[in-house]
Amino acid sequence: MSAPQKNALEILNNARAQAKEQDLPYAGSVTPAQAWQLFNSGEATLVDIRSNEELHFVGRVPGSPHIAWATGTSLTRNPRFAREVANKFDKSDNLLLLCRSGKRSALAAEALTHAGFTSVFNVLEGFEGEINEHKQRGFTGGWQFHQLPWEQD
Repeated sequence: MSAPQKNALEILNNARAQAKEQDLPYAGSVTPAQAWQLFNSGEATLVDIRSNEELHFVGRVPGSPHIAWATGTSLTRNPRFAREVANKFDKSDNLLLLCRSGKRSALAAEALTHAGFTSVFNVLEGFEGEINEHKQRGFTGGWQFHQLPWEQD
């Protein structure tokens, strides 16, 4: 086993152990930096679950597949979400779910786990992070805040 594979396995095992301690209803959670490391090494797939509008107007992670958990500006839940994920991935694949702040991705991870997926992880902080005291995102956490690779149309 190579060093990157060993490190990836350690990240995933630690996330699973913490999830068990916290009684999470999915495999675990990882930080944006850990998600990038796992995705970049090929040990996991980073699935962007934000709406099409969010991807277009806010940005996206290059090479990350997109399956919307919710659609439109009203964020109407996509009833085909689990089926769409199942059409693209095996239920044992390491999947890292990314949304705006880490909240929708936690719900999506739980839904996929209930649908039989066994290795679904939430990316903490999401793409933009939480809203700060000035009612702005991107200043206190998230993929962009940590200066991880992203692009915009």
